[in-house]
Amino acid sequence: MQKNWIWKTQMLAIVVLAVTSISFAQEGGEEEIDAQKSAELFLENYSDDFQEHFFEALKQKEIENYDKAINLLLECKKIDPANLVVDHELARVYLKEKQYPLAEDYAFAALSDDPENLWFANTYVETLRQQGKSFAIVKDKLPEITQLNENLALAYFKKRDFDTALAILKETTTSEFTKALSLQINDALEEKKQHTVSSGFISTGNTTSKDTGSYEHYKFQIEMFLRTDNILMLDQKSEEALEMFPAQPLLYYAQGYALNRKSKPRDAIEMLETGLDYLVGDISLANKFYQELANAYNSINNSVKANMYLRKIKPGF
Repeated sequence: MQKNWIWKTQMLAIVVLAVTSISFAQEGGEEEIDAQKSAELFLENYSDDFQEHFFEALKQKEIENYDKAINLLLECKKIDPANLVVDHELARVYLKEKQYPLAEDYAFAALSDDPENLWFANTYVETLRQQGKSFAIVKDKLPEITQLNENLALAYFKKRDFDTALAILKETTTSEFTKALSLQINDALEEKKQHTVSSGFISTGNTTSKDTGSYEHYKFQIEMFLRTDNILMLDQKSEEALEMFPAQPLLYYAQGYALNRKSKPRDAIEMLETGLDYLVGDISLANKFYQELANAYNSINNSVKANMYLRKIKPGF
């Protein structure tokens, strides 16, 4: 009974995020939410059978038993076919399983019925990005709603896809939000342009060679900052490098490591779990990811997820 209550308490916050249109502060702040009260209000309209399947699905997803989580969520769909929270959770689990077309279908279903939900927009954008699918291909399927466009632009901005974010904003009704986000995007694009021009080549005597614009140069710097535990420079350089090399897992690890040291465990978790999607075959780096994720989850008192990642660490590497 005690164990079941612990699981329910941990999952209630997930329900709140799924049923609420969340406003993420531009500087990374978080709104405080009475998670338990809000989630219980949502769930009180559903049968015990629905709740049992739903919470067990979330539990199985947390321990990466994705097949079982999917089956349980599909059972929830049978009980309530129109439930957007279930659609969204199915999208997230299918993303974990790398079944991207199915993830897109469920994410689209959730977003279409609740187009002002920022969390739904984030998940939908991720399904497109994982498939390498341009937003231009799908934009005509989505409703023309200002809040939706703002959410989509913010989602692409957070993924460092500045061009897509800017293109969406150009077709969105002007507001204080669109002005502020456009300014941030243009600043980021200008900084990236100046960095590429100024550091792409460096003269050495009578020869010209590629230097600070390369991934190898960033890798050398980041590994040095990791060894010396120079968090300030590690944070700065890894963030800078990610804008140009968004598929390099080392950069996500470095950024997650720095965020942990800056007491931002939730941001670290998001960065590290994103980086895992790009990690293939490097057991030593994977172990480092798992250790940092365990540290971050321990910081937010989620011992279940912390222990799950600790168990993934392979000795000897």
